[in-house]
Amino acid sequence: MHEPSDFPPGRPVVLRGGTVLPMDDARTVLSDTDVLVVDDRVAAVGRDLAVPEGTAEIDAAGGVVMPGMIDTHRHMWQTAMRGYGADWTLTQYFVWYYLEHGRHFRPADVHAGNTLAAVEALEAGVTTVVDWSHGLQTPEHADAAAEALRSVPGRHVLAYGNIQQAPAEWATAPEFRSFVERHRGGDLLDVQIAFDVTGDPEFPERPAFEAARDLGLAVTTHAGVWGATGDDGVRLMYEHGFMGPETVYVHAASLSRDSYQRIAATGGSVSVSTESEQSAGQGYPPTWELRAHGIPVSLSMDSSVWWSGDLFSAMRTTLGADRCREHMEAQRSGDTVTHSALRADQVVGWATRGGAAALNRDDLGRVAPGCKADLVLIRNDASPVSFPLLNPYGHVAFQAQRGDVHTVLVDGRVVKHEHRLVGVDLASVRRSVEGTVEHLRTAVGEQEWAAGMNPDVPESKVLDNPYTYTDYRDAGTHGR
Repeated sequence: MHEPSDFPPGRPVVLRGGTVLPMDDARTVLSDTDVLVVDDRVAAVGRDLAVPEGTAEIDAAGGVVMPGMIDTHRHMWQTAMRGYGADWTLTQYFVWYYLEHGRHFRPADVHAGNTLAAVEALEAGVTTVVDWSHGLQTPEHADAAAEALRSVPGRHVLAYGNIQQAPAEWATAPEFRSFVERHRGGDLLDVQIAFDVTGDPEFPERPAFEAARDLGLAVTTHAGVWGATGDDGVRLMYEHGFMGPETVYVHAASLSRDSYQRIAATGGSVSVSTESEQSAGQGYPPTWELRAHGIPVSLSMDSSVWWSGDLFSAMRTTLGADRCREHMEAQRSGDTVTHSALRADQVVGWATRGGAAALNRDDLGRVAPGCKADLVLIRNDASPVSFPLLNPYGHVAFQAQRGDVHTVLVDGRVVKHEHRLVGVDLASVRRSVEGTVEHLRTAVGEQEWAAGMNPDVPESKVLDNPYTYTDYRDAGTHGR
């Protein structure tokens, strides 16, 4: 455990002499600049700041100070299975979690996965995570998820979901309302509602939307996932008046322009998980379409059962996928791209301010007086990749990695310093995760567990949506 006595609660902190990316509209770069933190807020940004007596000083010279990154869609409960599904397709994922083995997760297993994911996020400079928690089979699972998030000093939004039951059932249950009333509205832990819309013309998800509206909860939904959720679901949401600025559409990678126009017209935003989309098969990472329609973008990592859990990877792959598409489209018509439409500073913005906007949190995602002191210092004096620092936004997007995260503050509290987490008992986290893995291997069976890393999929389970509460099949995909 690493717990420096230099950072007791309430002690002001100043990061001295760094290159500061305030993430303002002008994408300013401030060289040799200090950032003073008092209590939970940024108190001042400037050169040679006068600070209160007793302020703890952190040398940021040669490093980059930026807002904490924000992940708007991560299935944290699955993190105890890190890397297990590295070779999965989306169909294999659906079969394993939705149809066969997801029900084996106990509340203790959700707690273990959430704790590991929350610690991992902080270590990588991700200070806010939306926990797209669709493994909450019972109220006990939900309480375990919330308890785990509260035990780690990050900022979280618990997006409550349950893939084992119809949204109309669990979202209207008194237990769900009770959970929301107990946990919503917190500064470090808030609540959303997470469910998908299959496109069934009977619109069986309507009661869940009505419950969300009654409770004043934002809806986050997987939309535009090839073979699962598509244009019909977006159209139903639009026609019934359930699309708004607070709605976050995850992936949105296989939608028509009509759907993009509906999202744009109602002010919603899209959480793009490029590593996921380009590997699992939801569709081509859609930022090139979102930019054309003026739809706000945030970034997310989806699930560590497949991919990395840091937003450096998200920024890098998103830039690559968007630029690749731009070149492909130009070359298809015999043209050449001479200037990249998507620049590094925009993607850094999506990883910070984009997430803040999706959560309606203007006090996050920026380094400015009055904003929450969720900050990241990227500095690694032992790395030859840390210099020269010529294009700070490009450095963050293409050069930096999680090992370069020197210091992290959340709500004014130092939670990582000198490349080590502060006050985290990683050995205890490991023991809990090992217990979950042992339980799952036993519940699934050793032979099935080994086969599950690249399982055969019976033809009867290659289906248009993985939800069992409706038999609807989308005529636009496999039913065509």
